[in-house]
Amino acid sequence: MTTPMTPATPSAPADLLYSEAEEELRTAVRSLLEARGTPAGILARIETDRPHDPALWRTLAAGIGAAGLLVPEKLGGQGASHREAAVVLEELGRAVVPTPYLTSAVLATEILLGCDTEDAVPLLRELASGRQVCVPAVPLTLAPGAPLPAAVRDSGGGTLTGTVTSVADAVAADVLLVLADTGLYAVPAASAGITPQVPLDLTRPLATVTLDAAAGTRLADPATARAAVAGALLSGAGLLASEQLGIAEWCLTETVGYLKVRHQFNRPVGSFQALKHRLARLWLDVASARAAARAAADALATQSPDAPLTVAVAQAYCSGVAVRAAEECVQLHGGIGMTWEHPAHLYLKRAKADSLALGTAGHHRGLVADFAELPAP
Repeated sequence: MTTPMTPATPSAPADLLYSEAEEELRTAVRSLLEARGTPAGILARIETDRPHDPALWRTLAAGIGAAGLLVPEKLGGQGASHREAAVVLEELGRAVVPTPYLTSAVLATEILLGCDTEDAVPLLRELASGRQVCVPAVPLTLAPGAPLPAAVRDSGGGTLTGTVTSVADAVAADVLLVLADTGLYAVPAASAGITPQVPLDLTRPLATVTLDAAAGTRLADPATARAAVAGALLSGAGLLASEQLGIAEWCLTETVGYLKVRHQFNRPVGSFQALKHRLARLWLDVASARAAARAAADALATQSPDAPLTVAVAQAYCSGVAVRAAEECVQLHGGIGMTWEHPAHLYLKRAKADSLALGTAGHHRGLVADFAELPAP
């Protein structure tokens, strides 16, 4: 005699539309970035050792309140959700401005929330207010579902020693979140050795972090710390899809605008049938990427049980769309698209770098196969 299976409760359909509050947030962020994050200014800053603009970050983080979107109101945050954070990342993707939003306002914030300890509360308040920048000392390429590194060891009493490479935005950090063998620690960035690397994407600087008997404040035990980092990687990957969407949207819009005014044989280049077809395919790709990115943000915001699958689908798709859109943007701009002065190369480099961040498309396709219980090839 077989026991009948209880039918699974269907998940609520994802809300892919933007709310009025989200559109207002978009308007505020876009206005700020258009005024303070111009391509010429970005190009000038990335040629220096300090690509981040502290004044711009203060306005975005504290003035608009973007840094505290994921922090509950009782802890000094906005009490919003991943949907609002996704809107901010869309606009940051459209502008490729060097800001530590993904690392501090998303990854570090999610880790601290996952710790759920009183020791993490003061730092959460500082992050929500925009007074401090906190960066996880983990490689940017670390993916959800991948084994967590054990590069840092505790010599006793929170004295940490080890080296972590490819740490994003470490040069802008006030505090580093370090995953050690005995738990999670908050380490002042000034007490760590931070050696800048030369990344492909100069708008998201990478660095090697070296801890040599650095003193840290313990925030969580090993099991809690690893669970918190794993949850943050999932949220970060899901919201990174929105940044990739913003990149693709900018590239499509700029390319269409350029082909309308660029003439050849006494007619707009955009009127050529072959280019129309390429742009139409790209538009369809971007529209599909928007649906995937919004679904991931909504799944994270509603804590859907399907969030891991939805995030994996979004990353597996949006990563490639951003790269294709940036490649088309450079190519269809012709010679001007190859110059340093035109910002197209910034978007191509960010898209390429994002395709490796928080897991490659191949890694996320593997996760989709695992979630769907597909047989290994």
